[in-house]
Amino acid sequence: MKILMAVHHLPPHYTGGAEWRTLRTAVALQERGYQVRVVSIESIKGDPQAGLTWYDEVYQGVPVRRLTFNLESAPDIFRWKYDNPWVGAHIEALLRLERPDVFHMIGGYLITASALDAAARVGIQSVVSLTDYWWICPRISLLRSDGTLSTVPVQAETCVRCMAEEQRRFRLPGKFLPGLMDLYWKQQHERAKKVGDRLDYLLGALNRTQAILCPSVFLMSMYARMGVRQELMRYVRQGRDFPGLTPEQLVKKASPVLRVGYIGQIAKLKGVHVLIEAIRRLPGVPVKLDIYGDTSAFPKYTAELQRLAGDDARIRLAGTFSFLSETLQDLDVVVVPSMWYENSPNSILEAFAHRTPVITARLGGMAELVQDGKNGLLFAPGDAADLARKIKSLVDAPEILARLQAGIEPVKGIAAEMDELELVYTGLIGQPPNVLNQATHARI
Repeated sequence: MKILMAVHHLPPHYTGGAEWRTLRTAVALQERGYQVRVVSIESIKGDPQAGLTWYDEVYQGVPVRRLTFNLESAPDIFRWKYDNPWVGAHIEALLRLERPDVFHMIGGYLITASALDAAARVGIQSVVSLTDYWWICPRISLLRSDGTLSTVPVQAETCVRCMAEEQRRFRLPGKFLPGLMDLYWKQQHERAKKVGDRLDYLLGALNRTQAILCPSVFLMSMYARMGVRQELMRYVRQGRDFPGLTPEQLVKKASPVLRVGYIGQIAKLKGVHVLIEAIRRLPGVPVKLDIYGDTSAFPKYTAELQRLAGDDARIRLAGTFSFLSETLQDLDVVVVPSMWYENSPNSILEAFAHRTPVITARLGGMAELVQDGKNGLLFAPGDAADLARKIKSLVDAPEILARLQAGIEPVKGIAAEMDELELVYTGLIGQPPNVLNQATHARI
């Protein structure tokens, strides 16, 4: 079976969760005997006169086509951010040339729904893996520019105001003259129509696919409430493998203090500031906090975190790390304090695989993975005081930490995820799983 996959970015220059997941999936499918090719966007800041350019390479054994174009030169940037005819035409030509059995798109950002239209024109079965809310939210996260969470169903008028108030000239009047600005935004019919057109087109494109994969039940429910056909959606949690992980590495090193850790992106929507504020609310408590992540991506936010930490020696912005297992062996608990509806965070799965309990916000897919009192603790989203209470409870009663650790169940591996994905593919084209795959399973 031949599979063409598409994703907004791919390593080595881009290393987010969707990027690594796409690469892992492509490698795993190749190991099962599938022919896999990946298309990704390398840059949206190319030569404005060159149109769309591309080059092919083999990366970690996977054939990859990397596309470059200049998004700012598009005749209608807003439209092209969700319906890019350059990308659509290129993928259509590639589909006609390669004739894969399935076109599988991870996410939607930058590739855009024009690729799904291309697959439909060529007559190729299409699968979409949802990773976030890009299809229903231009900001991707459903987190509004004022820091509050959107609810579904999303309203175009609300989106227009949210996007405009990213700019200071709209944000300040909204703060000081709310009544007047409410009236103003109700009159912005043309802007609302553009957002409504985006929503109608993208939801229609999803409903014309043959399968939609969701890594959490929460994400699936959000899209269902937006009108995506439930019979198309399938729950497929991502798998994670940790080769080389030994039983010895699952044993925590001794420590006189509670070691709290954060692992992930250093960005405001991730709520790292909430975690620092929680620790600052516990003066004199024997606890230390190590924050792991790239501090250079959002320097203003990093500066804000450094200011919040002040001279508290218990708090350390540790930067990136080289070895996940060694890092987690030195942590008693991982905190995931995100402010948005996270879907299926890798950081939680990584912690559980290393028998490390998690404290996370009672929100989205995070609360789906972490069962309060069993394998972790939940706190009110954005509430530093509540998070501080949860952390202190582990200091005051160490037996709670041991109980939570004992409640952690095994994390699904990549092989199990590929089994589920393979059933989706073969179900669409009416073929049994690959013979190579069957033989491999027979040996296990």
